[in-house]
Amino acid sequence: MCDVYEDHGPARDGGVPCIRGLRIPVATVVGMLADGMATAEILDAYPDLEPDDLREALRYAAEAVRERELPLTATG
Repeated sequence: MCDVYEDHGPARDGGVPCIRGLRIPVATVVGMLADGMATAEILDAYPDLEPDDLREALRYAAEAVRERELPLTATG
């Protein structure tokens, strides 16, 4: 499994999640997949990526938007 790194420091990539520290934003990869680009096309465009990186980007995106239950707290 490949890693997605979240770098929240503005000095590097504006703090956006990137694939394995390659400075390729997860959003770029997910957008390319959403636009219907084939895996081979994406890998040709970004030779440093591996097929597992594309799957990991989708996993990261899915987790980012997954519905979460938040505990209810009493107010005032």
